[in-house]
Amino acid sequence: MVESYGFSCARGSLENTLERFVNALSDYDDSTIVFRLTADNVFPDGKLLDDLEHEFNSKNLDYLCCNGEASGLPYGISVEVTRLRYLREANRESESVYDKEHVTPYLIRKFGAHHFEKYKNFQKGHFRCTIDCLDDYLCVSKVFADVENPINISAFELIEKLETCQWQPIEKHPVPKLVFGAAQLGFDYGIANKTGQPNELLCQKLIKTAIANGVMFLDTARAYGRSEEVLGKVLHGGWKEKVTIVTKLSPLLECPVHATKETIKAFVDASVYQSCTALGVKNLDVLMLHRAAHIDEWEGMIWQRLLQLKASNVIKELGVSVQNPDELEKALSTQEITFIQMPFNIMDWRWDSMIAKILSAKLERKLTIHVRSSLLQGLLSSNDINLWKKANVENGEEVIQWLVKQTTFCARLNTTDLCLSYVNAQNWIDGIVIGMETLEQVIENIKHLNSPSLNDMEIQQIKKSRPKLNDITLNPAFWRN
Repeated sequence: MVESYGFSCARGSLENTLERFVNALSDYDDSTIVFRLTADNVFPDGKLLDDLEHEFNSKNLDYLCCNGEASGLPYGISVEVTRLRYLREANRESESVYDKEHVTPYLIRKFGAHHFEKYKNFQKGHFRCTIDCLDDYLCVSKVFADVENPINISAFELIEKLETCQWQPIEKHPVPKLVFGAAQLGFDYGIANKTGQPNELLCQKLIKTAIANGVMFLDTARAYGRSEEVLGKVLHGGWKEKVTIVTKLSPLLECPVHATKETIKAFVDASVYQSCTALGVKNLDVLMLHRAAHIDEWEGMIWQRLLQLKASNVIKELGVSVQNPDELEKALSTQEITFIQMPFNIMDWRWDSMIAKILSAKLERKLTIHVRSSLLQGLLSSNDINLWKKANVENGEEVIQWLVKQTTFCARLNTTDLCLSYVNAQNWIDGIVIGMETLEQVIENIKHLNSPSLNDMEIQQIKKSRPKLNDITLNPAFWRN
């Protein structure tokens, strides 16, 4: 097919892409400049390649890449430039499957990832023009729908058209640290929730707006009502590939106290199967224990079954949701746990002694830390004294006044901005789970996480002066109905 259009075609190993490149160029000498482009990136054009070649030669480089935010261009304006001698060297020296599949990792390790920055001021890195999934294909199809001559149109004209066809980002910089908490999508959730569960059309707007702004994780659970089902419907049609879904095992409230191994297996398998079905997936990206006690309860049979499901690739990563420092200590000592979710906010003093242990564990193994309750279910941004009383705080006015004072001291927009900036400043936190039931909340949180975090002096001032709340306030399970 390719040859019928007048193009040369070189075939090679299905498993070794690097070798295919080298063999296809066997007739060229070592000094030949090689451009690497991939068929799923259809925007790059001749002018862009000329610009890259000029910089490659003028700066006497051995490797140059153009891709995404680092170059100021959409993800998918992807080109790499090097000389053939280095590809041949990589083919001789590389032994890992990863190097052979992705062609240039050896070069990047040797020369560094030097980025092409001529168009960095364009600030278009939050857009996508690759074709990795159905939604990408539909978007790129819209871009080319009224293009009479797709051969001659420039990449930069296509980028302008892309902005009218794609779900629009709110800010120029993505917020990958924001994790979309989907409990609100399954039922009325949160002490300060005044709008209730959003309908399916609004759910779609919330989730897709979040993803368009760089959100990489969605947080849900088997126990969150229809949350998994709602996510499955919204992500159908190509959006699943853009995010990692973190869900939680059923709390297993109906499992008999003296259940047999087979009964435990049936309960665990049922929860995993139901999550897969609701989400519309064959395997789960991340499955966390909803209750940390399930690591040991029933003689550890729940955890053993989950390890078996992970070994068979039904589950990609295992994690645990913890409530207190003792549970966190247990999770950190369990090597198979690569995801931990924990409550943390500006008022929560309980974790101060654990941060060094978290950082130490991160050095020893892959470990992702997500925090929830950054706004304590919305309580920290509320001035309603009755809500504070429901959360077992009798001196609510004092706490509210302290929060207002710190907001002024740290020059933040409001209490929500203060609380999120405090959490965002913690270097051990990888993701901040925030539940959002309105588009206004999504937009507000994206803007807050795009603003500068608090500095060390401000953080220390907060730690020294904050009122001390009790466990029965910091854990919403103890709140009054």
